[in-house]
Amino acid sequence: MKDQSRRAFIGKAFAGVAGFGAVASLIAMKKTWDPLPSVVSAGFTTIDLSALEAGKLSVVKYRGKPVFLLKHTDSMKKNDARDVVASNGDRYTVAIGLCTHLGCIPSYREDKEDFKCACHGGEFSAAGVQKFGPPPRPLDIPPFNLNGTTLVLGEEGEQFKKLHAVEQAATLA
Repeated sequence: MKDQSRRAFIGKAFAGVAGFGAVASLIAMKKTWDPLPSVVSAGFTTIDLSALEAGKLSVVKYRGKPVFLLKHTDSMKKNDARDVVASNGDRYTVAIGLCTHLGCIPSYREDKEDFKCACHGGEFSAAGVQKFGPPPRPLDIPPFNLNGTTLVLGEEGEQFKKLHAVEQAATLA
């Protein structure tokens, strides 16, 4: 009788360990099937541009990077090559908020209507074009699609393709 209870105990212990191992294996398999956090964050970000105030910088996060959104005032200089124009005629700057020199985050100076990188003194116009200092090129433009006054980061729309083509041509020249 004692041998049967010992055998039963060993069988139950083995079944418990095997069950625990099976559950742990299933959890590990599910984690491998889930997309990586970097892939999940690479989705689309939708912004209503009509809610932005003219002359005030708005910053949204897209793929872990800051994206500057600036609604232009009437006094701001037009830059047809980089301005994003909504269906209501408002002009915007849409740019990744990282200095093209060393990747610092420039700050927006409302009084001068420009961006200033504190690290090495680089300056960018309100349109994101470098105007002083070591930055080798303008602020980068994230892929976007503009539908009326709704901006979708992560889609390549017509305005993005035109801006990107102009940027590529300027880089090659």
